[in-house]
Amino acid sequence: MPPPRPGTRWVTDFFSYETTKSVVVKSWVVGAVNRGVQLLILAYFIGWVFLHEKAYQVRDTVIESSVVTKVKGIGRYAGRVLDTADYVTPHQVRGRRAPPLPQFPLSDGAEGGQGGGQGDGDVPPQGTSVFVVVTKQILTENQAQGVCPESEAKYHCTADRDCQGKSPTTGSGVLTGRCIPYNGTLRTCEIQGWCPPEVDTVDVPVMLEAENFTLFIKNSIRFPLFGFEKANLPPPGSGGELGRCRFHPERQPLCPILRLGDVVRLAGQDFPTLAATGGVLGIKIGWVCDLDHAWEHCLPHYSFTRLDGLARSPAPAPGYNFRHARYYRWPDGTERRTLTKAFGIRFDVLVYGNAGKFGIVPTLINTVAAFTSIGVGTVLCDIILLNFLKGAEYYKARKFEEVSRGAGAAMGLGPCQRHLGVGAESGHTGRCVELAGGDVQAVPLSPPGALAMGQGLTQRPSPAPQVPEAGVPAPPASPMVCPPGALGGCSRDKQSTDSGTFSLGL
Repeated sequence: MPPPRPGTRWVTDFFSYETTKSVVVKSWVVGAVNRGVQLLILAYFIGWVFLHEKAYQVRDTVIESSVVTKVKGIGRYAGRVLDTADYVTPHQVRGRRAPPLPQFPLSDGAEGGQGGGQGDGDVPPQGTSVFVVVTKQILTENQAQGVCPESEAKYHCTADRDCQGKSPTTGSGVLTGRCIPYNGTLRTCEIQGWCPPEVDTVDVPVMLEAENFTLFIKNSIRFPLFGFEKANLPPPGSGGELGRCRFHPERQPLCPILRLGDVVRLAGQDFPTLAATGGVLGIKIGWVCDLDHAWEHCLPHYSFTRLDGLARSPAPAPGYNFRHARYYRWPDGTERRTLTKAFGIRFDVLVYGNAGKFGIVPTLINTVAAFTSIGVGTVLCDIILLNFLKGAEYYKARKFEEVSRGAGAAMGLGPCQRHLGVGAESGHTGRCVELAGGDVQAVPLSPPGALAMGQGLTQRPSPAPQVPEAGVPAPPASPMVCPPGALGGCSRDKQSTDSGTFSLGL
């Protein structure tokens, strides 16, 4: 078969076929690398993928959750004893008398930082997953609409021109452009708004009794993929024990009643400092369930952290505070209010989790991936053999072979030479005997260079092969044996009974 023309060679290459040729390499180094890589891959899949990550399971990462909270405790502030009704929900005060002393509401969703005032009853009640325990308040009582001097230091002035050209609004009202006396020695710019303006630089006490308040959390979850439901409460019949328990990360890690001081401490914070400046804490409830086990083994895990930004020092606008107001009317009909700037600890109850259950599809996918990954050892060993070990060229010659139809005839080789792989470039010669039925038996001769060590010695010719009679099967050819004293050129490769399998001794 003539060789393909250059213009059609790509067609021949396109329709070529590659098949695996198995070569057994007798090398301790390569064998140890191969088995070591295979062992590491199996250990990774068994230990990490299957046992740790549970890749054989179908996982539901969508968790449906509801949270109900309740805070209880008695506190003392500004000469008043406050109970739950005082610091849970601030009630609106109307009538003839002035507003009462400060109360400590639990508010939900109130504005943080320097947010503006809120209307009557705008502080939401307790019971949700986000709530605030107020620990310090700055009151500005009996405010009424009118004009008055601004209290901020940057609005100090000596004449009206100092109050003109500034921003028309301040933190307390709108500038009128006049400079008026603030007291006997100080003058400030006049504003129109709620007067007198708030002074939030005064020092006020902190209600430290809030450290002993208790928080009850009722959390119910559901994994819709499996229809699995559970709550964080103890099983029915243990109600008495629930009332007496207090959460502890080691002794009672499943108790849903938490002491606020313990929550702050477990979040890595100091309660007096946090109560003075305010802050945001996260109570995280994790549900990571293996549904291949019993229902009782799916248990919540509590953890605590501070959520407001403290990464940068000093942090901008540190702490947590908000403002709200209570409105009322005096007997003369004027509307007045008490403005409250409240500092407190905000708690966010965060629920997360996932559930897993055995599934045949992920099991098969990861099992196939494990066995496929074992082939990485073969790739690594091939790289070592082809590039780093002695005899790399010899290995390449045995590993990569190109066979085309009629290739032997195109090279001018006879049947015997094609049978032995003997060519003019090989340096080997051989004698062939044609048997009955067209079979060919090859008798190789000693390769060149396999002469005796002494010079001038003659080599006895090999005896002619015996031709078997017709109808009598030919005896099996003896394997090639390296003659004594051979100086190279004798291959020590042996071909197994499996087609295309060679064993190399390196």
